[in-house]
Amino acid sequence: MSKSKHVSETPATQFLRKHGVAFTEHPYEYVEHGGTAESARQLGVDEHAVIKTLIMEDEDAKPLVILMHGDREVSTKNLARQIGVKKVAPCKPEVAQRHSGYLVGGTSPFGTRKSMPVYVEATVLELPRILINGGRRGYLVGIDPRELVRLLDAVPVSAAL
Repeated sequence: MSKSKHVSETPATQFLRKHGVAFTEHPYEYVEHGGTAESARQLGVDEHAVIKTLIMEDEDAKPLVILMHGDREVSTKNLARQIGVKKVAPCKPEVAQRHSGYLVGGTSPFGTRKSMPVYVEATVLELPRILINGGRRGYLVGIDPRELVRLLDAVPVSAAL
């Protein structure tokens, strides 16, 4: 018996709808610590096109968002140098949650609780389409990556290791 899974609205999908963004919905079975490799495997897509939303902070504990290919890691040194701060480090999960309003593993760059600067790995913008978290664990949305710049003023950086 197949039942299609309807995903209820999240702050992220409300934000996308409010801004007239066409998106596709991609629910999958959330696996603790499965990351983008797991969602890519379940959805049958290239992990390079699954974009992770990471909440980090600078030396003054000011939060920021970095969007990175699922199959790449962020060089915090490169990122810090490019955005003109001394250092960048990942936030503790509970701090990230406070800033974004989302559970870790379900963090979307859209509709965050706090307004934060957003940085995006430049090569993400070259992809024809990306899958990015829709504001809930086990739920990705497919969008045109240029929407990241249009909606979030995402600044392109080269921060991949």
